[in-house]
Amino acid sequence: MSTELELPFRPDNQLTEVMRLRVQSLQQRGQKRQDGERLLRPNEAVYRLDFSKQSLHFSHWTVQLAQVGRLTITATSQLWTPDLTNLMTRQLLEPVGTFWKAPNDARDAPVQCFEADAHEFGERIAELAKVRKVMYFLFAFAEGCSPETIDCSITFSVDS
Repeated sequence: MSTELELPFRPDNQLTEVMRLRVQSLQQRGQKRQDGERLLRPNEAVYRLDFSKQSLHFSHWTVQLAQVGRLTITATSQLWTPDLTNLMTRQLLEPVGTFWKAPNDARDAPVQCFEADAHEFGERIAELAKVRKVMYFLFAFAEGCSPETIDCSITFSVDS
């Protein structure tokens, strides 16, 4: 028998700020990023998932967009410690989760996504949860989407 576990993505404001300060510091000094370093873009923020259980099987995504927009979620592959290391491009996982609401969608229409990619992405997160207590993600907001207009979680089944 299995039970469901819904985990909300939570903004990591402190980590987002550290990453923004890195960009600002490089700009002020007129320096370039390290080779392969991934800098945070203005439309991005860091979110995290905390795993209370490790043996998970992906079930489904719950993404709500309050208005028209596009949300792209990219996972990082490591236990990231930004005070010691910079985020490197090679640490970003494929596929990404892309969710959107188009201007011509009905108000109560479900959020659209690339289903195969979203499913594979969810399964990849479940695999990594077996060895992680926390995972970090880059949320990119576009076309009218913002942190205030989204609600995002991922549901897993847990073997009991």
